[in-house]
Amino acid sequence: VLRLGRESRPTPAPHDTADIPRFNESVDQSLSHAIGSYTRRIEQTRRLFMGILSHDLRNPLNCIRVAAGVVARHATDPDIAESVSMIESNADVIARLISDLIDFSASRLGAAMPLAREFVNLDPLCREIVQSFRSTHPDRSLQYTSSGELTGHWDAARLRQLISNLLGNALQHGSTQAPVELTAAAEDGTVMLQVRNQGDPIPAHMLNAIFDPLVRHATPETAHRRPPGSIGLGLYIVREIAVAHGGSVEVASTHDTGTTFTVRLPRRLHPSQEHPPARERSA
Repeated sequence: VLRLGRESRPTPAPHDTADIPRFNESVDQSLSHAIGSYTRRIEQTRRLFMGILSHDLRNPLNCIRVAAGVVARHATDPDIAESVSMIESNADVIARLISDLIDFSASRLGAAMPLAREFVNLDPLCREIVQSFRSTHPDRSLQYTSSGELTGHWDAARLRQLISNLLGNALQHGSTQAPVELTAAAEDGTVMLQVRNQGDPIPAHMLNAIFDPLVRHATPETAHRRPPGSIGLGLYIVREIAVAHGGSVEVASTHDTGTTFTVRLPRRLHPSQEHPPARERSA
């Protein structure tokens, strides 16, 4: 363009020199816009692919789980029974991973997390989850306390996922010599859930990123306790579930008080929040 400009005007005008930087700036802006648009489209395609792949993996996985269940009911050989148990256990891990990936893909594509709201009493739900973790972690101490009326209009399956993710995170990163504590308490118009563990605190520079997807923090002592199928989506999904319910989640972590995750859930959404619009996500 500059060469053609020189050829068309052999004798430059006084303002031609000033036009050259403006032309270069215009080209730079166009290139920047094009690169940004291309990057967003590529990222959108990746998220869509991840969502479709995760969704399509469910059918063959369900076939594996059903077949393993049939074999387990008719297995008399101890070795076969043990092998089937391993298949079922690992299939459950893959199922949780696929579920996390589907939730992640949907939210990153801008879709609000779907909820099946019903009347829920958190107290028996918390007791059931804690008892399940006690069975799978017999060497660890889990404590549960509750106070007040713990009922609300929530999605029970999603809250089970939220509580399980927080307890699993606390068991992985907390001190093996101290208990993991789950507390549920009624507040004015809301219910508060807290999960607390002792151990090395989360570094201050990680507190703002701990709920971001695919971010994992682990010390050398806790890395080996990472559960199979963990890819750094647990706390991200906790936040998404809390936000979908119109609530919030916060974390505080110090040497003296340990690490505490606090979730607050309104008992019922305001009518204007019943169907929240899809949220924009940054790349």
